[in-house]
Order: sequence, then C-alpha cells, then structure tokens
Amino acid sequence: MTAPKAAFSDYLELTKPRLSMLSVLTTLIGYIAARPPWLPVEFISLIIGTCLAAGGVAVLNQWLEADTDARMKRTADRPIPTGKIPTGSAFVLGVLMCAAALGVIFVKINGMAAIFTLLTIVSYVCWYTPAKRTSRWSTEIGAIAGAFPPLIGWAAAENGVSPLGWILFGILVFWQIPHFMAIAWTYRHDYSNVDFPMLPVRDEKGDWVASWSMVNAILLLMVSVLPAFLGLTTIYYGIVAGIVGLWFYWKAVVFLRPKGREGAARKLFFASIIYLPFTLIALVADRVIFF
Repeated sequence: MTAPKAAFSDYLELTKPRLSMLSVLTTLIGYIAARPPWLPVEFISLIIGTCLAAGGVAVLNQWLEADTDARMKRTADRPIPTGKIPTGSAFVLGVLMCAAALGVIFVKINGMAAIFTLLTIVSYVCWYTPAKRTSRWSTEIGAIAGAFPPLIGWAAAENGVSPLGWILFGILVFWQIPHFMAIAWTYRHDYSNVDFPMLPVRDEKGDWVASWSMVNAILLLMVSVLPAFLGLTTIYYGIVAGIVGLWFYWKAVVFLRPKGREGAARKLFFASIIYLPFTLIALVADRVIFF
C-alpha cells in the first residue's frame, strides 16, 4: 500500500507546535524578566532561534520514538507512524532545524545563550528520550531538559545567568514533575504497552506517583516565592505565587486519595496548565512594572 503523501500540516505537526510554543514562551519569560535594553534584532533572533530548536528537538524525538509511537493509541496517528513522513526525512529536518537554531543564536545573540540551547537539544534528544526506555527517572530527566529554555532567554539578555534565572529553572523543574505524573498516570496503560519503566507504570496503585507529585508541588511553592524573600521581586509577586502555589499544592493533595484518583489526575493536569502561565506572567509583570 502506498503511503499517503505528506502535506505541510504533517511537517508542522512533526514539530509539536503547542509543546514547542511552551519552550519559546518560557525562553521569552527569562529574557524579559532579566530586563535587557530593547534590541529588536536580538529579540526577533531569539524567537526564531528557539522556535527552530524546539521544533527540531520535537522532530528528532519522534524520529527516535517512531516504533513506540506506532504502538500507543495516543501517538499512533503521528506523521511518522502513519507513513506520511519517512524517517530519513524527519531526521534530516530535525538536524537542520537544530543546527540552524544554534547558528542563529550564536551569531545574532551570544555564545552563552547558544550553549544553553545546545544543552537543551542534547539533554532532550540524547538523555531524556533514550531514558524513557530504560530508566524509572526519565520524567525527572525530562524535567531538567525542559527547564533550560528560561536560561537561554536569561543568557541572551545578560550573557550570563543571575540567581533569578536559576530560580526560574527550578520553577520549571518542579512544575513539570506533577504535570507529567498526572499525564503519565492517565496514559499509564499506553506506556506499559511499550515497556516504558516510568513510575506510573511501576506503581500500579498510584500511591508513590501521587506522593511524589505532592512533594514536588511543595518544592515548587517554596521555590516560586523565593524571589520575593530575596528581594528580586516585590511582595505583590510573592502573594500571587503563594496563592496559586497553595492552590496547586491542594490539587496534588487530592491526587493522594485512592478514591477518584483518575479524575484527580486530570484535575491536577489542568491545574498545572493554569498555574504556570499565571505564575510566570505575574513574575514578569512584577519585574517590569513594580520592581
């Protein structure tokens, strides 16, 4: 049977635009929070470079996971498993996008930002993606890889990273654990079918999954209010971060209850989607308007 011909929309889907956009936005959060002088060429170059890097990483991730994607319901209709895009084409596209990203950021911005971009690419493609097949800690590894974008933005603004930049890194790390635990618990049977040894697959009852989510929600709350205590933001941001952090923590506490855990996982996931932009926008607004 002849494989269906790929359309532009298939190549666009291969770059996971919604997930990639999160990386671009958190990069810009780091950049704006550092309060650099307004340099339009640098700002546009940062957007272009991070779009290319995030998209290229997504393509290479799907190239590496084409076999497991074909065996999971939630991913079986992606462009590579359906045969719309050949694996060779995906590999070339992913490599070219990542190379172009590094070139743009190195030439138009600075070497430090390019280093963090390279760390993002390497950690996601060469560390996190293979770890999903072998390690119980793959989610935590992915959280580290996914937390580099704010450092790209901060380094672009300052050619270095100050304490608030590293706090942003911490917020992204601790946020991703309950976020992805909720997703993985919901789709644990899919992951089990491809033998991914992540915690939600190994922990059949879900007690450890929920407990680990709650621990990271606590750490997230502590790290998120730290800028206000260190004088890096005003108390206004600290109040907002504290309120939404406590609300997110409560959603993680509800996830602890065995009864209704399926629904609690979905609610925790949606809470994570609300929590992150609320907190990051509050931080940027505080730094730009009040600080």
